[in-house]
Amino acid sequence: MATHIDINQKLNVYPRSQNQDQKKLITLSHLDRQCPLLMYLVFFYKKTTTRDFDSVFSDLKLGLEETLSVWYPAAGRLGLDGGGCKLNLRCNRSGAVMVEAVATGVKLSDLGDLTQYNEFYETLVYKPSFDGDFSAMPLVVGQVTKFACGGYSVGIGTSHSLFDGISAYEFLHAWAFNSHNHDKSNGKIINKKDNVVIKPVHDRGNLLVNGDTNRSLGVTMAAAIYHLYQLIKQAMMIHQGKNHNFELADSSFVIKTFDLSGDAIETMMKKSPEGFMCSSFEFLAAHLWKARTRALRLRRDAMVCLQFAVDIRKRTVPPLPEGYSGNAYVLASVASTAGELLEQLTLESIVKKIREAKNSVDQDYINAYMEALGGSEQRNDGNLPPIKELTLVSDWSKMPFHNVGFGNGGEPADYVAPLCPPVPQVAYFMKNPKDARGVIVRIGLDPQDVSDFSKHFLGF
Repeated sequence: MATHIDINQKLNVYPRSQNQDQKKLITLSHLDRQCPLLMYLVFFYKKTTTRDFDSVFSDLKLGLEETLSVWYPAAGRLGLDGGGCKLNLRCNRSGAVMVEAVATGVKLSDLGDLTQYNEFYETLVYKPSFDGDFSAMPLVVGQVTKFACGGYSVGIGTSHSLFDGISAYEFLHAWAFNSHNHDKSNGKIINKKDNVVIKPVHDRGNLLVNGDTNRSLGVTMAAAIYHLYQLIKQAMMIHQGKNHNFELADSSFVIKTFDLSGDAIETMMKKSPEGFMCSSFEFLAAHLWKARTRALRLRRDAMVCLQFAVDIRKRTVPPLPEGYSGNAYVLASVASTAGELLEQLTLESIVKKIREAKNSVDQDYINAYMEALGGSEQRNDGNLPPIKELTLVSDWSKMPFHNVGFGNGGEPADYVAPLCPPVPQVAYFMKNPKDARGVIVRIGLDPQDVSDFSKHFLGF
């Protein structure tokens, strides 16, 4: 297999039409500032017979120009405020970046099982150089790579300060739609159920909460923040007196993918007591937490924690507007000791705790969560300390990225592979493109824990 990709061309892509909004400053929320790095997805499409590769690239470029006219923050740049402390978004039409490339001598079949992470995928996205100057970093990048078999991949990176998973999904849908239907949707969100066109809302609105107001309300610390502080304190006590570096190298993790069919999940859930009902997410999150904790072989008295993302679009007061394009999630949290989790708590009791944690996310929780983010020093690198006692889960199962139609005539992808994220140990639950009830679980594991985790996770 080729060890590198040949770049044919690289160009900037600008909004097709102009308006005054494209020149304004958007104040970011504390949620947007958590991780101002690019998150990457690679879409794979098999051989196309009705158009050549040049037209694929051209169509995607035209579609992006149209989409950026309405999703104009994606053509801007991040920049520090006057105090040099907090990032905001300057809508300055600096443009996105697109790259045309060829994987000479490589067929899609050479990559094997596309569901399994492959380091070669990292060459299928454009990674701009970054020296700490956010004002020079594009917020959206795309790379179209042709394979020897006639198939191609579309690798896309979007800034996490610009979008969360839901808004990135809607942006990509708009881009794909415009790539095959020029001038028809004007870059807006397409609601496929009733064909309603929704204009994205970029202003952060009531997520720009004033910290002084929060404190006057007497809001307590959000559980996710409190538990994280406790885990950090525990880790520091364990390593007390040692010269320990808390930065975690991504290379120390192995990205593993587990394909769970709908039948397999149903069989696993049937082992719960009769009459107990829960969602696939609740069940898999509880099961994964136990399996991962068991594989780590922690002390019985060690504090362990499960944290998972909760969409707050309908939980704020008032709710965020339909089409809100910024980050709109916080982490909910469940804590225990390793001994209690593995020896006393049943999956049913863990699911109840997950529900309680999710239901606790109200406006007060959101305010406290964002106040904690705003009061802490902004790391701007997306990394957490190496806390193995923390299990993180992000549910993408309601965002079927494989349906994004960058394929011929708007056809969905054969598979979509997220690349290694800034926090590689996060477990992602993704929709299975070949099984409507199935879930693909992708997680970063320490190499020494892969075997035990696989045994406990799949051996329910």
